[in-house]
Amino acid sequence: MAKRESTFKNMALALAVITAVAGAALALVYSVTAEPIKASQIAKTNNAIKMVIPEFETMTDTTMMPETGKDSIRLYTLIKGTENSGYAVETYTDNGFSGRFKLMVGFTPDGAISNIEVLEHKETPGLGTKMALPGFKDQFKGIQLADLPGEQLKVKKDGGTVDAITAATISSRGFCDAVNRAYSTFKTAKKQ
Repeated sequence: MAKRESTFKNMALALAVITAVAGAALALVYSVTAEPIKASQIAKTNNAIKMVIPEFETMTDTTMMPETGKDSIRLYTLIKGTENSGYAVETYTDNGFSGRFKLMVGFTPDGAISNIEVLEHKETPGLGTKMALPGFKDQFKGIQLADLPGEQLKVKKDGGTVDAITAATISSRGFCDAVNRAYSTFKTAKKQ
C-alpha cells in the first residue's frame, strides 16, 4: 500500500475519524457507567442522612432556594411512626479554601444540631480535610443556633464559639457558612 500524501484534506479526514471514534467510545462508557454512578450518589446521600438522624422510618424531601447562595438546598423531613424525628439538610458553601464543599446537617425537631457529615470537598489534605474528623465536627452537636447572636455560627477568631482547625481557618469559616445556610433553610421550612 502506498503512503498517502500529507495534505490538509487527508489530515482533516484522519482527525475527523479519530474524533468520531473517541466520541463514540466516550458515549459508550458514559451509558454504561451513568446508572451505577447515580445509584452510588443516592446511596452516599442516604448513608449521610442515616448518620445525622439515625432513627427514622420514612422521609420526604423538599428542594428550596436559600436566602443566601446561588444553588438550591435539599431538606429531608424524617418520620418515625407518626412523629417527626428530625431534619437532614444537604447544604453547601463556596467559601472553602479550595472552593465548594457539601455537608449533610441533621437537626432535631426543636432545632438543635444532631450531627454533621461531610459529603464532598477539595480542601487541603492534612489541614482542611480535618473538618471531616470527629474532633472538629463533634463541637457542633447539640448547638441551638437560635440561642447564638444573630443565629449564626462563627469561629472564635471572628467572635464566635467554634474552635477553628489549626492552619485551616478559611475551611472552618466555610464549614460555619454551610451550617448557617442549612439552619436558615431549616427555619424557613419550619415556618411553612
